[in-house]
Amino acid sequence: MRNLYHFFALLGVLAFMPVALWAQLTVVVNAIPSNTPAGASIHIAGTFNNWNPSDPNARLTAQPNGKYAITLNPSVGPVRFKFTRGSWTSVEGNASGGFQPDHVVTYTGYPQTIETTILSWEDLPATGPIKGTVTVLSNNFFIPQLNRTRRIWIYTPPDYGTTTKKYPVLYMQDGQNLFDPTLSAYGEWEVDESLDELFAEGDHGCIVVGIDNGGVYRMDEYSPWANPLYGGGGQGGSYMSFIVNTLKTYVDANYRTMPDREHTGIMGSSMGGLISMYGIMEYQHVFSKAGIFSPSFWFAGNHPANHVLGMGKRNNVKVYFLAGGQEPAYVTQDIQKVTNAMLQAGFTAPEMKVHTPADGQHSEWFWRREFADAYHWLFAGTVTSTGEQATDSEPALEVYPNPATDWIRVADMDDEDNLQVQIFGVDGSLQRDVQVQPREAISVADLSTGFYMVRVRAEGQNWRTTKMIRH
Repeated sequence: MRNLYHFFALLGVLAFMPVALWAQLTVVVNAIPSNTPAGASIHIAGTFNNWNPSDPNARLTAQPNGKYAITLNPSVGPVRFKFTRGSWTSVEGNASGGFQPDHVVTYTGYPQTIETTILSWEDLPATGPIKGTVTVLSNNFFIPQLNRTRRIWIYTPPDYGTTTKKYPVLYMQDGQNLFDPTLSAYGEWEVDESLDELFAEGDHGCIVVGIDNGGVYRMDEYSPWANPLYGGGGQGGSYMSFIVNTLKTYVDANYRTMPDREHTGIMGSSMGGLISMYGIMEYQHVFSKAGIFSPSFWFAGNHPANHVLGMGKRNNVKVYFLAGGQEPAYVTQDIQKVTNAMLQAGFTAPEMKVHTPADGQHSEWFWRREFADAYHWLFAGTVTSTGEQATDSEPALEVYPNPATDWIRVADMDDEDNLQVQIFGVDGSLQRDVQVQPREAISVADLSTGFYMVRVRAEGQNWRTTKMIRH
């Protein structure tokens, strides 16, 4: 009887013990470099084991599905770590085989799982393709300034998902032609392939936001000035206001960007070059870089040059002008008018570059070929931020897996009885509003690919929000 009393007493004590005493942090490595030596031991070293690169108790276990995993019991708060093959000479590297910043996660004290990838080993040559990610942010992103919707693309660099870096951003016109050959009638620019190659060569990375043209509205939106002869133009001011005041605001709020003007650029070709030139002059406090490829300045007559003179120089800029020797002569002549106006307005020659290859044509293949050089000149000396994750008193909300395919779970609210989960599209549409138990799977299989906002709250508590990618 006495033993039975002690048994129930122990149960009572356990019932009041903090959940954190048996809570755990599980780290899952979804993939390792293909050149990892057979039989290699993969260890995790971090703040929880005095950064011991060969800790036998911190060796990851191979899983049947090809992944590796380990369960830790760190202290609550920020946890920093790296992976090794048993020594600091065989530490993990970034996608190009160089230095990989620490992984950082805020451990909440409750059961938590994080997933990551080992991109390379510093002591071994990087292998395999190095690829960033191209995602359709939305097929129907609302343009309040024009009461229309538009497809928006996002390219993120190869190390976006494995670091806490912040990146410069390049806004590009004619999104249909940037990433997907099936959507371009004349071939794509291969922006993602070019940036992936530059990243492999040591570039710090850049986020690209591709904005589809409006089809029948293309001339209207890509010129602030109407052309009575062609019956288009005049909506460029509203379109550029959308990029600056609506789209950029969203991107900066939902991606790890460096939002200041020094790290923000704009680029386009043909009519897209016209509106991009207007954009950098009109919003010199927003953009510091512009790629102006084969610009259709002819469409707006003297307006582009006069606009430069009227705005004057308010900040230093870098503008890369491109025209092909096989294009009509007026293309280079109009560029000369604009660059002369820039000099007259106070800009200096080093702020401009005019490149006119003799074989160049008014074509995607030409712009594709020249994109990398233009990007390199515009963003030379630009580095990404390595800021760490914020550590608020309220633990960050986490949903997993993220990116998701068929389902998600809420990771860090296991002490609650019921959770209200809402999922919103980027256009603000409510896609889910459900009540679930902690760790209960929430189906997202029917959602379109793209970005979503997820918010969760327990009864009587505030909403907590995060973003989710649906693959």
